[in-house]
Amino acid sequence: MAHSNLSIITLSGGLDSVVNLYEAFRCSKVVLALTFDYGQRSFRKECAAASYFCEQLNVPHQIIELEWLSRITTSALVNRSAPLPTSVDLENHLATAESAKAVWVPNRNGVFINIAASFAEAMGAGWIVVGWNKEEAATFSDNSGEFVNASNQFLELSTQTQPTIQCWTIEMDKTQILSRALELGIDINNIWPCYESNDELCGVCESCQRFLRAKMASST
Repeated sequence: MAHSNLSIITLSGGLDSVVNLYEAFRCSKVVLALTFDYGQRSFRKECAAASYFCEQLNVPHQIIELEWLSRITTSALVNRSAPLPTSVDLENHLATAESAKAVWVPNRNGVFINIAASFAEAMGAGWIVVGWNKEEAATFSDNSGEFVNASNQFLELSTQTQPTIQCWTIEMDKTQILSRALELGIDINNIWPCYESNDELCGVCESCQRFLRAKMASST
């Protein structure tokens, strides 16, 4: 079995993954943070945010290139000629479901987990830490507790050391996660939630909308 006091995290530099990084740092030794480059528009800023927080905690950081994934997807996250959904009605399930379709990358989280599992098995890490949440699980099935449970069952058979997925935010919405970030002393100004890589947050993509709504609810 893997050493449960060691963990590896998939780190995008967004709110969910950064909070989970800090939670993992509190109760395990984070031996590696993985940031994936699959051609997404936001990669430059994601990487900068992930690097910043890894430096703050002295956590080793590695970039994983997934060029093939960018070639097989038409997702608006990657395809710059496809319009990103903006100003989505977050209370309308049909609207958020359509937005999710537009930015879906084929089996993205499944790919991430399996790559992280290889590192975890090789390094003896007991936890694969991810940043998912209840709010987005409503339209992204690979953010759900069911996905975590199914993935853990798969890892029991696909690895010899049986690392397990750990996520402290899986039952939380964005407002709760942002509140937890503040409790942990995280500098939320260095988090990057946006689908773009501009100098400032676009403020209108669905990811920005959820982040800014949480900030407003937290009055920060």
